[in-house]
Amino acid sequence: DTQQVADMDLWWSLTLLLPLLYLTTAQNPHRRFEYKYSFKGPYLAQKDNQVPFWQYSGNAIASEESVRITPSLRSQKGQIWTKNPTNFEWWEVDFVFRVTGRGRIGADGLALWFADKPGVEGPVFGSSDKWNGLGVFFDSFDNDNKRNNPYVMAMVNDGTKVYDHEHDGLSQQLGGCLRDFRNKPFPVRAKVEYYKNILTLLIHSGMTNNDKDYEICMRAENVFLPATGYFGVSAATGGLADDHDVLKFIVSSMRSPEEMAMLQTNQEDEEKFRQEFQEYQEKTKKARDEYIAQNPDAVQKDKEEEYESWEQRELRQIFHGQSQIHEIIRQLHSKMDEIIGRQERTLGLVSAVHSGLGGQVVPTGQVPPAPVAALPGDTIRRHEVDSILNNQRDIVQTARDIKNFVNEIHQKSSQLLTNSQKPQGSVQPVGYDLHVTLNEMKEGLNIVKRDLGTANQRLSSAPGGVGCPSVSCVSTGLFIAFTVIQLVLLIGYIMYRDNKEAQAKKFY
Repeated sequence: DTQQVADMDLWWSLTLLLPLLYLTTAQNPHRRFEYKYSFKGPYLAQKDNQVPFWQYSGNAIASEESVRITPSLRSQKGQIWTKNPTNFEWWEVDFVFRVTGRGRIGADGLALWFADKPGVEGPVFGSSDKWNGLGVFFDSFDNDNKRNNPYVMAMVNDGTKVYDHEHDGLSQQLGGCLRDFRNKPFPVRAKVEYYKNILTLLIHSGMTNNDKDYEICMRAENVFLPATGYFGVSAATGGLADDHDVLKFIVSSMRSPEEMAMLQTNQEDEEKFRQEFQEYQEKTKKARDEYIAQNPDAVQKDKEEEYESWEQRELRQIFHGQSQIHEIIRQLHSKMDEIIGRQERTLGLVSAVHSGLGGQVVPTGQVPPAPVAALPGDTIRRHEVDSILNNQRDIVQTARDIKNFVNEIHQKSSQLLTNSQKPQGSVQPVGYDLHVTLNEMKEGLNIVKRDLGTANQRLSSAPGGVGCPSVSCVSTGLFIAFTVIQLVLLIGYIMYRDNKEAQAKKFY
């Protein structure tokens, strides 16, 4: 009895599982490789650097193993698009790429496209905005400063939306995930599947060499894309730069079992497609062999001169970028030489002022003050140079004021001598004029001292710190000479006036 019960349970289990297995198998779509919408190495590019059934533009470079959409130079844009539109509704793309760069942060990113028409060079990862179709973005630069990059996202546009660069399109996405796809040991893979209006995005991390190591990134239903369109890949760099290389772009059409039954696809059609592909390969190989046979000596010349290989083109772009960098550095050197020349002239003027006004004798036993050290060339700024020049103008103006004041004293002395020669009608006390003259000299010296203090304060408060805080702006010898001259003039004037007064007393 127990055995019969077990057999009955097994029979019922098989009865229930077989229809489920049949339904699951029946729902699996039929995949077919579409070579006219795919490329992969080796021999990816032909001898004319063209990719069969594809066209690329901008800064894209095609080689035998990969297509470099943009090199690691600033402000580069490149793209590659299929020449023919699709003739199937549902599809799957196996996308293998590398994003490498020396910096910790890369820019701007890579994009996979399916649109109703090929894009042109534009602001959205190197392609045009307001597209009609699907865009899968591998964004490596954080524009909104939310620390959520590198980021992978999918966005559908109907031709009217403008991509939101400031917020990295987060409000426009169907879905996405945080995945670091830069500088991985193995190529990164992305699988995009669009089947019965369901969009699925799978990401391979690039940390292993296992082709099946995929993780789901996003899945969205009720996604409506154009029935036919063009596949494309674009990339862009900005202030930062990465190498964006596409190694494989494999497209497979997907058809349901019902569609396969309606199309009545048989072995003859499959053989026809395989034969067409084989004939195309043989035709290309035959044309190449005929050219080599007819021009054995010109083959090497063609490779070296007439046709630019991908290595030469890449090196040319690298040399062009280095030339630009060299030109910018040369301009910076010329500007620095000009700034240093102005600084040296300014420091020369300041040193001349110090040597002309600050040469005092150092007493015995004291350490002479340290000379004013020239400011290093990388610390002086334009506003500091302007401040030094303004301070020098103040010094010159103060010196002119001192000269005018000395001239004014000389004129007053001459006037006093002239007035003293005139006959006086009355006798005044001898010390009165002397007292008035000494007061005027004292006031004049106070004015000179105040002007010198103001100039010294302006020099000390300059941004560059250039001044003479520890050095007198008037030398001791000049001050003593100026005082002696005044005393000699004063004594001579007093003696002359006393002599006149004595003669006047004898007359009266």
